[in-house]
Amino acid sequence: MSLIAAWGLTKQFGDFTAVDGIDFEVERGEVFGFLGPNGAGKSSTMRMIGCVSAPTGGALRILGMDPSREGTKIRSRLGVVPQQDNLDEELSVAENLYVYGRYFDLPRSMLRTRIAELLEFVQLTERGNDHVEPLSGGMKRRLTIARALISEPEVLLLDEPTTGLDPQARHVVWERLWTLKRQGVTQVLTTHYMDEAEQLCDRLVVMDRGKIVAEGSPRQLIERYSTREVVEVRTHGQVTVMAEALRRLGESPEAQAKEELYERVEELPDRVLLYTDQGERLVALLGEVEHESVLVRRSTLEDVFLHLTGRSLVD
Repeated sequence: MSLIAAWGLTKQFGDFTAVDGIDFEVERGEVFGFLGPNGAGKSSTMRMIGCVSAPTGGALRILGMDPSREGTKIRSRLGVVPQQDNLDEELSVAENLYVYGRYFDLPRSMLRTRIAELLEFVQLTERGNDHVEPLSGGMKRRLTIARALISEPEVLLLDEPTTGLDPQARHVVWERLWTLKRQGVTQVLTTHYMDEAEQLCDRLVVMDRGKIVAEGSPRQLIERYSTREVVEVRTHGQVTVMAEALRRLGESPEAQAKEELYERVEELPDRVLLYTDQGERLVALLGEVEHESVLVRRSTLEDVFLHLTGRSLVD
């Protein structure tokens, strides 16, 4: 049985529909991700899963229970890492864990052992007696994750777990989350970092305007919605002129057919992107087109994300 399952899940705020009839399931032990631009409905969905916001329509089951009737029981079995750290900065690192553990009525004797284990897990043992306020952003994030784990939850909800962290701190958090996955902890996360989703998620859904527009593993989504490679061609001149030259190149006798050379062409302000399964062959023909530089890279989840949701900012 899926740990989390939704059918036609809907959330409305007055006349505005934030989540529009989505279906998804989260299996035990997997890392499941929600991706989408601002306003796509990710946070509203996570709040419903966290039993702090009631669905407007559809059905939602968490750990086999109905959140509208058994929200308290469900919350006691969840761990939540909010987007913004809400630690008590006037308490020490260990005291933050202790106070939170008492909310779950954990015995004091058990808490001492549990706190020591968690501080070691998130690499904060030496900072246990320090106040929270002077800690770095990465340390605070790791402490927030440790706090969410104090009750040994069956499902860990992570809302933008590494937002604002530097690359080193992000990778430390990733390592901790990977360890939890190996221990069998089911994780549900939202993220704006495509590399994070590729690194952590077994499966994910892409949301846009309240709907799910794609679902699968990161590799499945790349294979389904993009090409094996992307050729980035930069120019000093007008991008539109170069794009037209590249389109003509795809239709040339040397290329035989545009479909064989590239799948589509995308114009950006400073470069043209060619989505292709034949990057090296395409580069060999670029001598016929004036350009500044060329880069061949593998297609990523970010290419899929932008293809499905667009490049325009959403306020």
